[in-house]
Amino acid sequence: MSDPIVDKIQNHPKYNELQSKRNNFGWLLCILMFIVYYGYIGLIAFNKPFLGQPIGEGVTSLGIPIGMGVILFTILITGIYVNRANSEYDALTAEILEDVSK
Repeated sequence: MSDPIVDKIQNHPKYNELQSKRNNFGWLLCILMFIVYYGYIGLIAFNKPFLGQPIGEGVTSLGIPIGMGVILFTILITGIYVNRANSEYDALTAEILEDVSK
């Protein structure tokens, strides 16, 4: 029991293009996130004195702004993905649906 519209979508060349672009970009962002996150965890595990250095005369150590940087990086790459999804991926999806509905 296959739906003919689903078959048309899956066989559409722009659908394959959409899948390829989305998967490649998703994996790129995933790899970048792994590098940043596990890099920070690696610093915690293997170089605690570096992260424990105080900043200025206060009690805040270098690890706090680096950790905040990891969080901000996560927000940034999420925004980048959402921006691309709302522009490029949605446009491709609209083209596919327009072609299939004919």
